[in-house]
Amino acid sequence: MSKILVIDDSSTIRKMVQYSLQPKGHTMVLAEDGVDGFEKLEEEEEGFDVIILDINMPRMDGLEFLKKLKQTPAYSSIPVIILTTEGQNADKDKAFKLGAKAYFVKPFKPNELLYGIEKILKG
Repeated sequence: MSKILVIDDSSTIRKMVQYSLQPKGHTMVLAEDGVDGFEKLEEEEEGFDVIILDINMPRMDGLEFLKKLKQTPAYSSIPVIILTTEGQNADKDKAFKLGAKAYFVKPFKPNELLYGIEKILKG
């Protein structure tokens, strides 16, 4: 169906996202922070349809990753969904200004995340 890059420093969240989306036919590639996420982007020749991104991570946080992604022509068109514990409006505003397409606060409902992905993929 689609290929999704999941970037989160929590292995539990990565697995939850994977278990929620894989049965629906999505293929997942998992990364533990923004640096690892960019490495996965560069390794994947076919590219990704969607990126699910946490904000609070070591080495490169989600907002840094999003900014760098949108400044990189090869990746700038990949839609990004934020999935984070940060529910403050300031964080949401910053993420949307940097180009995020959707914003979910943990704990998340798998059906809502799936709906968000499908909505983004349909354009």
